[in-house]
Amino acid sequence: MVRNIDRREFAKRTSAVAGALLAGPLSGGGALTGQVSEETDNRLVLLGLNALARAHELNYFADGHRGASFVAAHLMCVDNDLDAAATSRIEDLFEINWASSALCKPFPDEQPEPAAVARIGDALMEGGEVLLQVGHNAIFAMLAIKAFRMLPGAATPRRIDGVCKLIRSFTPWRDVAPDEDVNPPPFIDQVAASRYILHEASDAVDRFVGFGQGFAGHMLTFGQSLVELAAMGDEQWANGCRTAFRKYVTVTRRGPQQGDRRIADHQPSKLRPTDAAYWQRRGDRAVGLGHVFKYPYSYYDLLERANDPSLEQEWDAKAYHVF
Repeated sequence: MVRNIDRREFAKRTSAVAGALLAGPLSGGGALTGQVSEETDNRLVLLGLNALARAHELNYFADGHRGASFVAAHLMCVDNDLDAAATSRIEDLFEINWASSALCKPFPDEQPEPAAVARIGDALMEGGEVLLQVGHNAIFAMLAIKAFRMLPGAATPRRIDGVCKLIRSFTPWRDVAPDEDVNPPPFIDQVAASRYILHEASDAVDRFVGFGQGFAGHMLTFGQSLVELAAMGDEQWANGCRTAFRKYVTVTRRGPQQGDRRIADHQPSKLRPTDAAYWQRRGDRAVGLGHVFKYPYSYYDLLERANDPSLEQEWDAKAYHVF
């Protein structure tokens, strides 16, 4: 693995301190100068929050993806100690594609209300046990909550209200009854839960060869969002999504269905998103909806929590399918 727990916790704490120091000026979306690490600052996080809060006014699904990808990319860079070349290229990709768009424009100045971030968790729980569009309600809620806690000065009423509206926008998708044998470990047990999610995602890669790897990729992001929520102290919100996650596992275990669209597989490659060359070879507009950032963030986070060398080796042999 590229990172270790001590380094990761240090990065998180530094991020939180930087957010607190910058709490006042952020509400207007001004330029940031506080560094979270030597390579990565908070700018992507703020732009991501602006996008997540505005997505419901534009295209909640596509623009919500874009907003979430800003936050995931920042975390991926910090948690994995990506070098300056990789980090700079990732930042350039956001500048080229979305950073200057209307989606990310600043919000009006308001008094921050960090405690009101809990409203996002409440909005998430309104979905109850329903599987809503591959679990994006949980994925986006977790990243928004995490980002607001990193930048409490950005937790203004309009941003929080916008994110809540985004979370409420998602609709039911393949909301089948979960199979009885689908029984993930408690999300608070991050080792066992992360191993479970990685095993299910690995099996999904094999099942969906020739049909794209969205099922495996979203197994990573949906599952990781619940482990992360529990780890952040929001176990009740994670548990509130447990049935929906069981439904998603049930769907993925059934494999491709009649009429599913065939999609060409990625060619084998040893390059990974932790390598600068991976990003340097990616085209300026080859970022899609942002899965290219969200999938690897969740993947590396789960691998670290799982702490299982054999599982890491298994995944490294097939990870190119997802990346």
